[in-house]
Amino acid sequence: MTEEDPRLSRLPGVKVAPESEAVAGADLAVSLGGDGTMLRTVQLALEAGVPVMGANLGQLGYLSAVEPARLCEALEQYLAGRYSIEERLVLTVRLSRSERVLAALNEAVLEKTVPGHTVRLSLSLSGEHFITLAADGVIVSTPTGSTAYNLSARGPILSPSLKALLVTPVSPHMLFDRSLVLDPQAVVRLEVLRERPAVLVVDGVQVSVLEPGDAVECRSAPQPARFVAFEDQPAFHSIVKAKFNLSDR
Repeated sequence: MTEEDPRLSRLPGVKVAPESEAVAGADLAVSLGGDGTMLRTVQLALEAGVPVMGANLGQLGYLSAVEPARLCEALEQYLAGRYSIEERLVLTVRLSRSERVLAALNEAVLEKTVPGHTVRLSLSLSGEHFITLAADGVIVSTPTGSTAYNLSARGPILSPSLKALLVTPVSPHMLFDRSLVLDPQAVVRLEVLRERPAVLVVDGVQVSVLEPGDAVECRSAPQPARFVAFEDQPAFHSIVKAKFNLSDR
């Protein structure tokens, strides 16, 4: 439990810890909630290398491996050692004009701030200029995040076990509108060009407004996220089919 919600301190037997101490020395972090809760739990557990098990109490719950009815059974399996650890690539997101470095399990997005107008972004890959984009924004996604904002922008769906970086333009005002699937060693740099600022959003949270000349750099983080997985867990394609209600004809 963390100190974010003051109501937790009123629950009998619940010890509320600061976020910095929430996973210190833990063997397992259990996320009870939706995908937003899972993203926050992974961020807290990442540096300590603590594995995370998600129980879906939200709507889609795409990141969570366990449905509420199976939570007790899943905990019993974990305590009995009948589980495996699935490592997933995480992004390191660095702002050019500050000391801020953030981690993203899903994606980093640089997008427009002015409705009805595009933002101009220079896209460089591993130190080499690739293209200048006029678009609503650009998504830099992990394979785990390929089913998040990237999916809405018609980007490809990747298995979360893959190691790759995914760059997807959002509503570009140009003929080039394809996603790029890059090797995990690639470095993606986005610089805001003239006239209009852009907003940086990391895993759904607005981080900063970038002015023309500012840039953000994304690369694979040295530490992967660690997810608890079970043998009877559905395969990735089965989860996609179930969560998005895909039907046969």
